[in-house]
Amino acid sequence: MEQNATTPQDGNLPDILRHSPTRVVFGAGSLAQIGEIAATEGATHALLVSDPGIVAAGHVAHAVEALQKANVNVTVFDGAAENPTTKHVQAGVGVAEKAANTNQPIDMLIGLGGGSSMDCAKGINFLHTNGGKMSDYWGVGKATKPMLPMIAIPTTAGTGSEAQSFALITDSDTHQKMACGDKKAACKVAILDPELTRTQPKMVAAMTGIDAISHAVETAGTKNRNDISLELARQAWVRLDQSYASAIQDPTNDDARADMLIGAHLAGAAIEQSMLGAAHACANPLTARFGLPHGAAIAIMLPHVVRFNAKGGQNPYASIAEDANRLADRIVELRQTAGLKGYLAEYGVPVSALRVIAEEASKQWTAGFNPVTVSPEDLEGIYRSALQQA
Repeated sequence: MEQNATTPQDGNLPDILRHSPTRVVFGAGSLAQIGEIAATEGATHALLVSDPGIVAAGHVAHAVEALQKANVNVTVFDGAAENPTTKHVQAGVGVAEKAANTNQPIDMLIGLGGGSSMDCAKGINFLHTNGGKMSDYWGVGKATKPMLPMIAIPTTAGTGSEAQSFALITDSDTHQKMACGDKKAACKVAILDPELTRTQPKMVAAMTGIDAISHAVETAGTKNRNDISLELARQAWVRLDQSYASAIQDPTNDDARADMLIGAHLAGAAIEQSMLGAAHACANPLTARFGLPHGAAIAIMLPHVVRFNAKGGQNPYASIAEDANRLADRIVELRQTAGLKGYLAEYGVPVSALRVIAEEASKQWTAGFNPVTVSPEDLEGIYRSALQQA
């Protein structure tokens, strides 16, 4: 990987991130640098993608002010939503095209918010620069034209989307979650400002945090794991495990929130190296069919997948835990500490649906990276174990 320069604020970043293709700017208040950073990257007119909650929190206004001070024009699209769909992306493309027709062309994308805002911004980037529809880019490396530089600014410690070249976009008609990846979609700069995570509601922090934890766990065990992904996963797990409960219980704990933000970024970078596993494959149909928030679905499914992968004394998670079953117990403990539900039945998932969603889970891309090969029957068994027990 190409080494990138860092600023003095970045002194607390793990060394492994200094070799990332995405430049990382870290520090309390670093959102204020967005104007200077965008201008340095050559931006004259940025499309800032966010959602109404982030607008209400005041973060969009602060970003716009900083950009305008640096003489960067800004058009705001605040129509991103949880689990962004092709309709959200198309709406954003419309805003970008209208701005170009009435002002000057968009030459930079900025994703400000949770993973949904950042993924939506990446989706807009695909279509605005390469045309077509999102399904044209389902898979890897299907963009044939250059894409615009993008700056990502997470307001949750969760998806680590700012460290990835993939956009997860749901087809509005089929409800299929499409992973659209291309190295050209990787963010040029990621701004990690712990102050932005103070505004998270407690349950949002809990769900996004458990998602970050799942990324550290699953990337540590996938078939594609390598030396870099294992080290990223290990460092992510250490930070997330020690700071998750504190960050949720006390939002004023700046050190814990900073560790969560860096940990989530490390775990996101690990995904870029080694992908995810069956927990994410199981979570997606639960979101699509029953409306479970992604973090809620992950919180329930992850311990069961870890235990399944540990059958026969195996431990694909050796880089982060000496015993896989104890790792599963620890995930349950963290989930309970955060007050997250532990059973599918609590969300109204009926036993009659398990076979259907197991079939759907088996077709999810991440299922193929699970350390143990999983059949639809295996996945149905995992769902069944999660129905009414932790």
